[in-house]
Amino acid sequence: MAAQVGKPAPAFEVQAYDRTKDNTDDQFTTIKLEELKGKWVCLFFYPLDFTFVCPTEITAFNDALGEFESRNCALMTASTDSVYSHKGWCDSHPGLAELKYPMLADTNHKLSEDYGVLLEEKGIAYRGIFLIDPEGIVRWLAIHDLSVGRNVDEVLRVLDAFQTDKLVPCNWKKGEKTLN
Repeated sequence: MAAQVGKPAPAFEVQAYDRTKDNTDDQFTTIKLEELKGKWVCLFFYPLDFTFVCPTEITAFNDALGEFESRNCALMTASTDSVYSHKGWCDSHPGLAELKYPMLADTNHKLSEDYGVLLEEKGIAYRGIFLIDPEGIVRWLAIHDLSVGRNVDEVLRVLDAFQTDKLVPCNWKKGEKTLN
C-alpha cells in the first residue's frame, strides 16, 4: 500500500549521492529512514535527471536548506536514476554543483512504488512530496503531475503549521495566531 497521511512512512534503505562529502568514494552512501527518527523528514520525488523543471525545484530546496535545518527537518530528494546519473548531472549543471542534501537513487522503483508516485509505464516518479514527523508518521503529502514544479515556501508553511501541534487556519503563516 502507498504512503498515507496518518500512517507510518514506508521504511527504506537506498543508495544515495551526497555531494557534501569531500572524497568522491564517500559521496556514494546508503540512507535509511529509521536512522532519521527524532527528526522531521521532507522527502520529495522528481521525474528524471537532466531535465528542465527538476533542477529549478532541487536548487530552490537547496537555497532553503537552512530553513529546513532550523526546523529539525532532514531534506532529501529521489528519482529513479542511479547515484552515478545524479553525480553526472550535478557535475555538469552549475545550479546543482553546490547541492547540500542527498539524492536518493530508486533504481528498482520500490521507493517510488511504496510512496505511491511511480508512473509505471515510464519508469519515473511523479512530483511527490512527503513530510514525515519525528515518529515516522506521514503528516502531509502532495503529488503533482510532471510539468509543474512545487513551491518551497508552501512546504515550509505546512511544516511550520504541523510543528505548532495546534489547529491552524487556512493561509496561516508562522507567527500568526492559531485556532487554539
